[in-house]
Amino acid sequence: MSTANEPRLRLEQYLGLQIKRQRLAQSLKLADVARIAGISQGMLSKIENAQVSTSLDTLSRLCDVLGMPMSKLFSQYDQADGNALLVKAGEGLEVVRRGTDKGHTYHLLNHSRGPKKNVEAYMVTMDDASEEFPTFAHPGTEFLHLLEGELVYRHGNQLYHMQAGDSLTFDADTPHGPEQLVQVPIRLLSIMNYGGE
Repeated sequence: MSTANEPRLRLEQYLGLQIKRQRLAQSLKLADVARIAGISQGMLSKIENAQVSTSLDTLSRLCDVLGMPMSKLFSQYDQADGNALLVKAGEGLEVVRRGTDKGHTYHLLNHSRGPKKNVEAYMVTMDDASEEFPTFAHPGTEFLHLLEGELVYRHGNQLYHMQAGDSLTFDADTPHGPEQLVQVPIRLLSIMNYGGE
């Protein structure tokens, strides 16, 4: 599991990128913007490519030419970094849950970063077509998506025959779990939503 590790852009890089994006979004030529802003084409190119630091006065003139408030130019520079979590293939944290001793492997694909746990995602692998299966019951809603294999899944008194590509969503308070492994190996994506407080 890893989080984004790219360093934040230097201010000059950030400003240059914003100016260039705005200019290109309006299909304006470098030479035209430079001329109207009263700077050389070479200077504008250096600003856009973060090869030079420039004065606030020049930035203000560029913003005027591009029809963009100066506050917008700086608005996202110091915003909080994103808080996304990337789990590369095969790197999910292996966890022990009921059923692990029956040939079932659980890889946790996410983890909460705060005191509240709202969502858990697991990649469940079952390669032992044994007779006994664990039954689960927990708060919230669960979503299953069968990636590989074939099984019969129980939810309460109902049985659902699932093949690769099938999905099942249900109230997780009701006892549920695999009833029969028809074709192994089975790879099942399980997402549990516990709801927000």
